[in-house]
Amino acid sequence: MKIVFLFIAFLIIQFSFAQTAEETHRKPLKVIQNAFPRDTSFTPYQAWIKIKKEFPQAQIVRPILPEGVLAENNIVYVTLPETAYGKRDLQLDLFSPAKPGKYPALLLIHGGGWRSGNKSMQVPMAQQIAAKGYVTASVEYRLSPEALYPAAVYDIKAAIRFLRANAKKYNIDPDKIAITGSSAGGQLAALIGATAGVEKFEGNEGNPGVSSAVQAIIDMDGILDFDTPDEKGKDEESAKRSAGALWFGTTFNQNSEKWIEASPIHYVGENTPPMLFINSALPRFHFGRDSVITILDKYKIYSEVHTIENTPHPFWLFHPWFEPTVGYMVNFLDKVLK
Repeated sequence: MKIVFLFIAFLIIQFSFAQTAEETHRKPLKVIQNAFPRDTSFTPYQAWIKIKKEFPQAQIVRPILPEGVLAENNIVYVTLPETAYGKRDLQLDLFSPAKPGKYPALLLIHGGGWRSGNKSMQVPMAQQIAAKGYVTASVEYRLSPEALYPAAVYDIKAAIRFLRANAKKYNIDPDKIAITGSSAGGQLAALIGATAGVEKFEGNEGNPGVSSAVQAIIDMDGILDFDTPDEKGKDEESAKRSAGALWFGTTFNQNSEKWIEASPIHYVGENTPPMLFINSALPRFHFGRDSVITILDKYKIYSEVHTIENTPHPFWLFHPWFEPTVGYMVNFLDKVLK
């Protein structure tokens, strides 16, 4: 009888612990960690909660390191000596083929409305693409609770320079670096990819004199033009500011110049590298895409578009859409970089 009682008590404790852990995982928290603010409201789990009713087939993609791929986590790519929160190390997670060689590289930028998310969200994709013969890096950057636009642009450009400056160390071909991002990360990837050498976007973070140019861009549901009725009207409809207004520190109607300045469409031209667009079924996230393609066509720059039907916005985080997304990306990169 005593053994049965102890066993039941053990089960109750285990259940309570698991329930507490799950509740902690579910709750969106805005906390102070390592002396700077973080918004933790956007995670794969929170995204799944929002879409599971409409998309019951969705399953969160988990990180799995493929055989033959090496991982090095939390590499400091730049140290910012003076920020509003003191000294700040920015990090990336790197994945590379174990076989010696010289490989093209891909930098991955997570989404989250320029406000939330973290580099771990792009790790499953980085791992799988590394298995196809690429050095991949999922990058951390400063989000709007910590620093407003254009800090994120400066950070990611610094990450590109870091990879190029350390190409020999990490088996990277410095002439073959691509960039990709999802949602807010897609907007950043397109902006950064189209503005190589544009002084106002370069910043002064690490490895001065090293090029931040990329040789290919992959935009997953990232807006290319903020000058749209949807973006302009958001902050008129509600007292709650949009993600864009929180990033720019102003609404479109208060100061449209910043929003227009950060629209990738204004920098696409004859020097823009090949671009791949992977989109959900939601037209809102395609803004500017067709106009950008028209410009690319004018200069005979290669582009591809893949719209995955019947998908939620954050499709890249979930099966069954993860595998085809990786397939589109690898096929494109093989075509333009290999």
